[in-house]
Amino acid sequence: MADKITREIRSRNTSQIQSKNTKPELIVRKYLFARGLRYRLHLRDLPGSPDLVFPKYKKAVFVNGCLWHRHNCRYTTTPKTNTEFWLKKFAKNVERDDKNYTMLKDMGWDIIIVWKCMLKKDSREGAIELLFHQIVD
Repeated sequence: MADKITREIRSRNTSQIQSKNTKPELIVRKYLFARGLRYRLHLRDLPGSPDLVFPKYKKAVFVNGCLWHRHNCRYTTTPKTNTEFWLKKFAKNVERDDKNYTMLKDMGWDIIIVWKCMLKKDSREGAIELLFHQIVD
């Protein structure tokens, strides 16, 4: 199946995908900050540069996109063009995530993963409330 847009446009679109300060991450940060939690952002000295770090609680939070990090939900699709390339890329992402999570756990950190699909409007409040309790308990 041929791609419907040119290679140049596809490249430009893909280059615009953010890794920091994404909409799901901002939703989580805003809610937790309003609840009085203070955090550090994207600590590069920790494996995987967690999106939010709570040193006081020794918790590292990753706000992951379902597509890129391969969550088992309906939003985890595989492109129909250049499928082999994408499957390899996704596999590397998952492998890198697992390696980073293991290293963090070995350093004594608790890992919390928030999936983008959990932050849909209908389930957002409950998911973030659960996250809050995972951090402070």
